[in-house]
Amino acid sequence: MPDQSATTTVTHSVTVAPGVFAPGHLGELTQILPFELVDDVLERTRAVQRRLRLIPSRVGVYFVLAMCLFPEAGYLHVWGNLVTGVRALVSKVPSEKALREVRRRLGTAPFQELFETVAGPLARPSTPGVSYRRWRTVAFDGCSSLQAPDTLRLRELLGKTRRHRGVEGYPHVRLMALCETGTRGLLGAVFGPTSTGEPGYARRLLPLLDGSMLLLTDRNFSGDEFLNDVADTGAQLLARLTYRRRPAVISVLPDGSYLTRLRGRTFRIIEADVTANCADGSRAADRYRLATTLLDHQTDPADRLVALYHERWEIELSFLALKDTLFAGRVLRSGDPVGLQQELCALLVVYQCLRRAMVDAVESRPGTDPDRASFTVALRAAAEQVITARAVLEPADGNGGIAQAVLGALLPPRRARTSARLVKCPISQYTVASQERPRKSQRITSVRVAVHRRDETEPDDLGFRERTLRLLRTDPGRAWRTVEISKALGITVRAKYRSLCTQINQWAEQTMLIREGRGRYRIAPEWLAPPAEN
Repeated sequence: MPDQSATTTVTHSVTVAPGVFAPGHLGELTQILPFELVDDVLERTRAVQRRLRLIPSRVGVYFVLAMCLFPEAGYLHVWGNLVTGVRALVSKVPSEKALREVRRRLGTAPFQELFETVAGPLARPSTPGVSYRRWRTVAFDGCSSLQAPDTLRLRELLGKTRRHRGVEGYPHVRLMALCETGTRGLLGAVFGPTSTGEPGYARRLLPLLDGSMLLLTDRNFSGDEFLNDVADTGAQLLARLTYRRRPAVISVLPDGSYLTRLRGRTFRIIEADVTANCADGSRAADRYRLATTLLDHQTDPADRLVALYHERWEIELSFLALKDTLFAGRVLRSGDPVGLQQELCALLVVYQCLRRAMVDAVESRPGTDPDRASFTVALRAAAEQVITARAVLEPADGNGGIAQAVLGALLPPRRARTSARLVKCPISQYTVASQERPRKSQRITSVRVAVHRRDETEPDDLGFRERTLRLLRTDPGRAWRTVEISKALGITVRAKYRSLCTQINQWAEQTMLIREGRGRYRIAPEWLAPPAEN
């Protein structure tokens, strides 16, 4: 029998920077954020230490990033995780005050620069689920549930949200992100007080769009001016409109969608009912009105674009990973504005590095959808690599620990399912978003998309605008008097006639009509027929 009193010592070699720089690493993620990159960022932001101390600036950067991997740990505990694997190389332990001072010395600029460096598309265009035709699908949305400490300086910066039952306990930060839907990687992000609306933050991300992208947006970004600003970037667009909006029709396409003009630019409108049948016999139904710059109904059928719009919800999973998995739903650490900005930038850097490691792992197995990679598994593997200080400069044993963990615990292909959008707080003023949705998560057995055809709409169901445009198209060169239009539409009530006159003036201001003289109008040429296909 083997000698049970014998002991076996298991050792492994680590390769890190020498001397006081040894604690400066992020485990395997250091390969994505190498020493050379951090040193260059520190040089460009003028944050390099003036004299070599116990905690050089490079070590301070990795320390702040490590705080995001260990959100439940205090300063000394985070430092202990960094030096556990290199204990023999570190002789002194800094105080909490020294660690706070290095954060103040670094400021925000190095972490902003780091995020701008690592942010961007992660996957190859051929990776499953990343592209629609030749465009990479991206989306942006906002999240206002990140909570900051309730300090005087942060209250002055962020304010507090007022509810009907009082004021929120913590100041909230609004985070707006532009996300690659196929990988949930970030192309950019901005943050600030919740008093600024999401469209205001989103405009700061528009320069990141280009002609290789297809942007998916929700109803909060459906203003005419905003849609035109997005189109000006060269990116394609698929945006949901509020169903109260009824854009005017230029012409109806064979698939039931129609062309319209919003502030002088032609868009295609798709109206559809989406019904999901669930395994328990319940149904979840919603009505969609989508606006897109993809005008060709043959290459981009309406039902295909309606199905594509579902990809927009991938950004919600990005926020879930950021605030609930990476930061575990905790209140942010920093009690002052500079520290808060530094912490949020570091959080975004670590998130993007984890996504990069996940995509690299998935792409090593061709045909695998990045949706199957678990963010939780990657996060735990990365934290373990920090503690052991393995694979800092190169993969251990020729293969990365994060890749092994991710590929060894791939999620099954995503199931089609739905659930009620419930607010978990029982005292919240908000209730279920839609009473037609199931109250619990349900497996979807089938989905039906019914595209509405505007050419089948009964004339009596159309408003004054549609009926007026149809009338004026019958004789486009004629200057119609408002009395003639009113008579042709069968308007006999004086109040309705006055309303029609007011609306005709508005349509002229919107360039649908051309004013030929007092009370005389003809239809504008661009509202006669669709433009030539691009």
